[in-house]
Amino acid sequence: MTVWPQGYERRILEEVDSTLSEAARIAPTLTAPIWLMARVQTAARGRRGRAWTSPLGNLYSTLIYRPEGPVPQVALRSFIAALALFDACVAVTGRAECFALKWPNDVLLNGGKLAGILLESLSQGSGAMHLAIGIGVNLADAPGAASVEPGAVRPVSLASELGVLVTPDEFLTELAAAYDRYETQFTSLGFAPIREAWLARAARLGERVVARTTTSETAGIFETIDADGQLVLSTDRGRVRIPAADVYF
Repeated sequence: MTVWPQGYERRILEEVDSTLSEAARIAPTLTAPIWLMARVQTAARGRRGRAWTSPLGNLYSTLIYRPEGPVPQVALRSFIAALALFDACVAVTGRAECFALKWPNDVLLNGGKLAGILLESLSQGSGAMHLAIGIGVNLADAPGAASVEPGAVRPVSLASELGVLVTPDEFLTELAAAYDRYETQFTSLGFAPIREAWLARAARLGERVVARTTTSETAGIFETIDADGQLVLSTDRGRVRIPAADVYF
């Protein structure tokens, strides 16, 4: 039986606007890393300010803490979160072959979007910086296909795809334990083993993908991610490194 990791607090909220917003409110008084989980969110958000629906029975959580290292290293925690999510999914289903990691911050199940990750830095007046890692997982239900933009992967849930029923509380324990393991590895060994593990679970590696930002679009073969976590595509004009974008298959 997986136990809650030492050194991390846990706070369960019956209802909140969003766990990321609550993280920002409590950051000034934070004394230890804390996982927030909400049963209901009334104003959740995703990347680029997109709305995030919050059906009952899914996981809505945020980890907030003060990580070590410079800002570029702090941002690599998105890969730690992705690996932790992958491990938690395998722990509750026993089906590693069904899951994959989509750059930069999604977990796929049978090719559909199961989970998403959103990082926010919270600067305090004293100059201290906290990192908030928002994580949503479709455990019981998933938004309809009409709720996502054209070309995006379809939303799926653990229940609909695999018939697995798991509570948010149970999943959070697996997630927190896995995150603690990868965070320990990262602080002691750096990004290299995290990068290797992420690539071993990457979706569409070696295949053609399209990376879109608000101002440009780049198509190419997904070659790798570099030491800074950037997407590396092999294109007609050579290798292109992309620090941030939405990826389409």
